[in-house]
Amino acid sequence: MADLQDDPQDTSAIGELDQPTSTPPVPIPGPEPVPDHDEGLDRARALLAAHPVADGHNTLAKALALTPWHDLEVGESALDTDIPRLRAGGVGAQFWALTAEADGTDPAGATLERLDRIRSLVASCPQWLRLALTAGDLADARNCGRIASFLGPVAAHALGDSLGTLRSYHVLGVRALALGPGTRWTEPGLSRFGLEVVREANRLGILLDLSGSTEGTWRRTLDASTAPALLSRSAASSLTRHPLNASDELLAALGAHGGVCLVSFAPEQIERSGSAVSVRDVADHIERVRDVAGPSHVGLSGTYGLTTGAPRTTGLEDASCYPNLIAELLDRGWSESEIAALTWDNLVRVVRDAEFGARATAARRAPSSATIEELDGP
Repeated sequence: MADLQDDPQDTSAIGELDQPTSTPPVPIPGPEPVPDHDEGLDRARALLAAHPVADGHNTLAKALALTPWHDLEVGESALDTDIPRLRAGGVGAQFWALTAEADGTDPAGATLERLDRIRSLVASCPQWLRLALTAGDLADARNCGRIASFLGPVAAHALGDSLGTLRSYHVLGVRALALGPGTRWTEPGLSRFGLEVVREANRLGILLDLSGSTEGTWRRTLDASTAPALLSRSAASSLTRHPLNASDELLAALGAHGGVCLVSFAPEQIERSGSAVSVRDVADHIERVRDVAGPSHVGLSGTYGLTTGAPRTTGLEDASCYPNLIAELLDRGWSESEIAALTWDNLVRVVRDAEFGARATAARRAPSSATIEELDGP
């Protein structure tokens, strides 16, 4: 018995398992699980319900002239934008572009006609749309389940070289001005009269849109403006060369100035190497803009408002397709807070900052009576 009790091999406690005498085989990893596409879209839609899209550019006002018979409230197959698709896409605010062609015979008249179409559309759909003039209006419309409708941008050449015309547009509800080429005070660079336009726009709270502007114009605008500027329909020119796209230098300066670049979905602005354009290309441009300008300075610009059949990016064919893009960004690891900044917060902040700046400026600056002849000569 003593021999059994002193046996050195009997050291385990009662109930313990014997230690393995060899290393177990390492399991062979199986294939990674494939993400559920429907699950990603469902999550994207849920995020958009909480953080809707504030979209920077829709040219529906122009397209409506080509489709005199339409029903946007029920649905319109001839266009890529209508109320059902805006709601399905999670759009909570829309900038309705009023820009007239530079080579037109009456740009101011064309602008006023487009302005009238959008105001009539908003008035005819009060249960879906609401006119927005301030950042507070954006929040109120969102809280009421309406799509906030911002008017603009109008084109610089639609001012007729008149600050009085700029003020008249503001009275009619316009809240953005595009400083693109087409006038002698924006091309090749911003003139003395152009600087006065910038100051007057700051006083009124009109946002300055630099998409497609010359380097001389965007540099002087950012130097002179007391409010942040925006790019209403640009992408990264480092990825795709296009007149409306922004260089890294412009994106960095815009971010430093507190502005926002709204990334265009237009295929000609995001295509690379002649290959088919998809939602992934738009996501690539968004991430490039974010990396250069900063995460607080990137937003979305569907550039919808076209007739059916116009070239569109695969996966982003109409205004209902924003969930496809959000799902792609979620797959790339974007967080909910990053999505919220992209879809809503960044653009709304710029609107609010321009409005606050106008309140501060109005108290110390009277409406300008300067003329282009006085500042730039005959």
